[in-house]
Amino acid sequence: MYTLIKSLAAIFLMPMPLMAVTFAIGWLFRKLGLHRFGDSLIIMSMILLFLAAWAPVADSLLRPLESKYAALLTWPEEQEIKAVVVLGGGWQPNQPWSITGQLSDSSGLRLVEGLRLWLQNPEVPLLVSGNGTDSEMTMAHGYAEAAQSLGVPADRIVKLVSPKDTAEEAKAVQALLGKGAQVLLVTSASHMPRAMRYFELEGLSPVAAPTHYLAMQSESFGLAYWIPSARQLRKTERAIYELFGLLAIQWEHCS
Repeated sequence: MYTLIKSLAAIFLMPMPLMAVTFAIGWLFRKLGLHRFGDSLIIMSMILLFLAAWAPVADSLLRPLESKYAALLTWPEEQEIKAVVVLGGGWQPNQPWSITGQLSDSSGLRLVEGLRLWLQNPEVPLLVSGNGTDSEMTMAHGYAEAAQSLGVPADRIVKLVSPKDTAEEAKAVQALLGKGAQVLLVTSASHMPRAMRYFELEGLSPVAAPTHYLAMQSESFGLAYWIPSARQLRKTERAIYELFGLLAIQWEHCS
């Protein structure tokens, strides 16, 4: 039941579904003769959509998540790192594309960042994670294939094929390396606060290696920045999803 509630909340508390529901309720109230209240809800839904798709709002929500952990520019020599861990993302294994084309934007950047760091110390294993509907064609298999095509020896790659989410990824790494293990944790910058929390709760000592930044950092913005767009809406959805994820962790460990 809890998993179902989380899934429904993740869907209906996003800007587009919330706007659509608010608009529909407003339209219904208009049909019932409550024109003023119905109009207010319809206008509210349009304002919600505008703000969610507006870059200043999207970046304000996303930037605090992405900036919590600094980029890891070089291998942390002072740490006893046991592995580089690349968390799962999205990929489309059934498409007639090259393996790099099958990886989503976030997955591709996560893997590239993981390889960049791993090449600085190739003696440690490269752990790639991710589940899939086909046990022989998981996200981990996609990562491994891409990494091998880029020159990583197969015996340096460890595939974690069972985890379905970040919490399970943390459990799988802890089961493999043991409590207290230090790992370089590679994931999207907006996802990093939640990932770090899960790994710390499992007794691991993760070192953040964020990538896949979405929020604008420049102080100079062109006209397009001030015009609402689907790209900005996706950034707002990303921020809301991660913020609710952090709240879910707190709820899980306080209840």
